[in-house]
Amino acid sequence: MSEKRDYYEVLSIARDASADDVRKAYRREALKHHPDRNPGDADAEARFKEVNEAYQVLSDDEKRNIYDQFGHEGLQGGGGAGFEGVGDVFSHMQDLFAEMFSGGGGGGFGFGGGGRRAARGGDLRVQETLSLIDAAFGVKREITLRAPAACDDCSGSGAKAGTKPEVCGNCRGTGHVSNARGFVMFTTPCQKCGGNGTTIKTPCPSCAGRGAVHKERRVVVSFPAGVDSGTRLRVPGQGMPGPSGAPAGDLYVDIDVEDDPRFERDGVDLITRARVTFAQATLGAEIDVAALGDGAKKVSTTKVKIPAGTQPNTVIQLKGQGIPRLDGRGRGSLVVVVQVEIPTALSARAQELVRELQRELTPDQEEEPARAAAGK
Repeated sequence: MSEKRDYYEVLSIARDASADDVRKAYRREALKHHPDRNPGDADAEARFKEVNEAYQVLSDDEKRNIYDQFGHEGLQGGGGAGFEGVGDVFSHMQDLFAEMFSGGGGGGFGFGGGGRRAARGGDLRVQETLSLIDAAFGVKREITLRAPAACDDCSGSGAKAGTKPEVCGNCRGTGHVSNARGFVMFTTPCQKCGGNGTTIKTPCPSCAGRGAVHKERRVVVSFPAGVDSGTRLRVPGQGMPGPSGAPAGDLYVDIDVEDDPRFERDGVDLITRARVTFAQATLGAEIDVAALGDGAKKVSTTKVKIPAGTQPNTVIQLKGQGIPRLDGRGRGSLVVVVQVEIPTALSARAQELVRELQRELTPDQEEEPARAAAGK
């Protein structure tokens, strides 16, 4: 379980699940993996913690919104779904058990409160590649989709213009039918309307009653500053159209960020390599290095002081000059790795100066050969 699973998958619910659905799913999964029901089962305990973590996020509107847009990455570094231990789980379970045994949890097997929620369209998923600079500053992109979209002639209802879908007489618009077998009530989708709750008497000729047609459309997607490879953005309502005019699904954009020759990226930190001469490393200097800019100039330079006596691969950290954090809490660092250039072709004069410098810096090493010769 080193890689986090999708929280909706953990609770076995759809992405448009209501708050009540989330709570019911949490109750079901928590009871299934509860340590008291699975004594000595380490995997069940791990799943139990995972279920609690998913519930902490999906039961909180703000955290759920961040997760829906950015996935697990959006919850890092602050308002995330950290897990504090087994005691944290049981604090949630107290309310859960109180609800169950007080009769507040509703009736056993079947559909709980409220009417049938209209079926939702399927989700679409695309991949978009961004430059590191666009990922750092954020950018708006127009994405072209070739996929089913709501039929213009019937507005997605599937019924011919001037008519509309009718309430299914078999299920009376609920989308499901119930049958008793002994003392157990089974609920299944209505076969006549396919679970939609409506039927179409006169189908739309443009879409043959499907409510959708294949066509090309463009969607403008805003990529926030700080996205990285693996980030997934959710664009609500831009997925597949729902049946009979029901709400459309969502569009998910998987992001891939290109490498940049000037920088390496490590989370919210940018790494750049600065070359200095032997003299600059020895005596100290002030140099310009590539950095993120401001406004229209997205790549600029910044001054970096090289202390006297700087060694090869010395790291200088400039805080607040890296990638913006997705949660808006500041920026990472610009990390400068100093590389000292050693000359490879020296004139005779230059070689003599280096030898003179060596004698000045390490006089003891010059005396050793003389002592050895005298000893002979």
